[in-house]
Amino acid sequence: MIEDGTNRRAGDETDGPSARQRAIETYEGARERAADTLGQAPLLALAGGIAAGALIAALLPRTEAESRAIRPTARRVKNTARAALDAARDTGTQRLDELGLSRDKAEETVRSLLEGVTDAAKASANAALEAARNPEKG
Repeated sequence: MIEDGTNRRAGDETDGPSARQRAIETYEGARERAADTLGQAPLLALAGGIAAGALIAALLPRTEAESRAIRPTARRVKNTARAALDAARDTGTQRLDELGLSRDKAEETVRSLLEGVTDAAKASANAALEAARNPEKG
């Protein structure tokens, strides 16, 4: 930068606060706003801290010690989830059987419905064709 002989650099503001002073004021303002926010919404600040911690933990690689410590709990959770899924599937299947609904019956019903729709479409098309060929009958 070029000096103008008055110990000021070219482009410095002659009126108003210096860059250092503005930085200090900006820092203090941000600090006060953060303190106000934490005072007004401590649970929001706590939730933000937990979310930031979870994000950092997810980005860090798992150590062998953590893997050994977590393995039994993870296995227990996995087995419990599998048991819950099996129980839900068995109960749902049993209830559908009680109602007389089965996969075979559902397939048969869909097939019958599609055949009925196809027959209706063919009959409508034939009627429209016949009406177009013989307009005086309609």
